[in-house]
Amino acid sequence: QVQLVESGGGLVQPGGSLRFSCAASGFTLDYYAIGWFRQAPGKGRETVSCINSPDGTKYYPDSLRGRFTISRDAAKNTVYLQMNSLKPEDTAVYYCAADASMILSSLRQAYQYDHWGQGTQVTVSS
Repeated sequence: QVQLVESGGGLVQPGGSLRFSCAASGFTLDYYAIGWFRQAPGKGRETVSCINSPDGTKYYPDSLRGRFTISRDAAKNTVYLQMNSLKPEDTAVYYCAADASMILSSLRQAYQYDHWGQGTQVTVSS
């Protein structure tokens, strides 16, 4: 059974950093495309970052490029999202998702992913 478990959320001050983990069970992450998405109250789901397989191609929206970094540890079957210089507008529930590797244009689209974690809350506030 495919399962994704996120961890690493919490309360952080503006300018701070957090690192999310997305641990997989029931499948090998290296063979899947992984996406991080977020949803703030009253807003739609937003793509945060994605990493494809097997080549590890990464995607970041222009608005987040340079502050967020996605990485993958095959030995731990875990994908990470490092978030730096956090802003209040980064407050949201963050989800990781997985699906078979896909073409680059599909990677950023949440509806392409069938397997989702439970989400973890991030609150950026002083």
